[in-house]
Amino acid sequence: MTGVADGRVVVVTGAGRGLGRAHALAFAAEGARVVVNDLGVGLDGTPGAGSPAGLVVEEIRAAGGEAVAHGGDIATSAGAASLVAAALEAYGRLDTLVNNAGFLRDRMLVNLDEDDWDAVVRVHLRGHFLPLKHAAAHWRAEAKAGRPPCARVVNTSSGAGLLGSVGQGNYSAAKAGIVALTLVAAAELGRYGVQVNAIAPAARTRMTERTFAETMAAPAAGFDTMAPENVSPLVVWLGSAASAGVTGRVFEAEGGRISVMEGWRRGPTVDKGARWTPAEAGETALTLLAEAEAPGAVYGAG
Repeated sequence: MTGVADGRVVVVTGAGRGLGRAHALAFAAEGARVVVNDLGVGLDGTPGAGSPAGLVVEEIRAAGGEAVAHGGDIATSAGAASLVAAALEAYGRLDTLVNNAGFLRDRMLVNLDEDDWDAVVRVHLRGHFLPLKHAAAHWRAEAKAGRPPCARVVNTSSGAGLLGSVGQGNYSAAKAGIVALTLVAAAELGRYGVQVNAIAPAARTRMTERTFAETMAAPAAGFDTMAPENVSPLVVWLGSAASAGVTGRVFEAEGGRISVMEGWRRGPTVDKGARWTPAEAGETALTLLAEAEAPGAVYGAG
């Protein structure tokens, strides 16, 4: 197999199903050797039967590609370290990390308890941080040893993280945190030859097909805009050497549409040059709001 990712070693977390599986298969089809990570848990994060990671490895090998499975918990330091070690032991290198693992525990804020908050933030946010940390340590060591890598990280945020989503306070906060983590990592790791970007995908997965059943349903005929495979080409490109110079960016991917997301930037401003009174501050804020663009719609409202 040859392609845009030919010869690269790619780790994909949460790759047993949905988007992660699609990414792993797409990288393999483009010539990458893939470490398929999946803990094999249910939608709520509890252990499930079987090995979805092993099944994806079998698919890749049946198509002529190379892949190994990893079943560790990447939201623990030991699990994340073993994920990087698995790539190095199997293939002698690591070129790309795709952070994708996650699950949902949706509740309105007044019904959201601490366990559900902690569990979702743990998997999505810590589950991005720890693999990124251990991969970055490896790449930094390579750069300092005179072997500068051509390394790539693709993180997975969400429209919920960019705009908020009713009933998903824990998920939205974690996904917003991933955007900030992406920006920091891009700034810190560029000197070592590492590019870090994020995607905000819209696709049919176990998480979305239940929450947004109507909009995620597969059509009877024609282009399936919600197929997870639609998102993977952008992820593969971002994870390849072909994306040189692209870092610290967030892309939205849905169906056949790709957008570059533009984040917080200063809008209408007034500088008094001295301290405001509360009344003055309020009057000025209302004036500025009248000049500002309306905020984006919150997901799931209604």
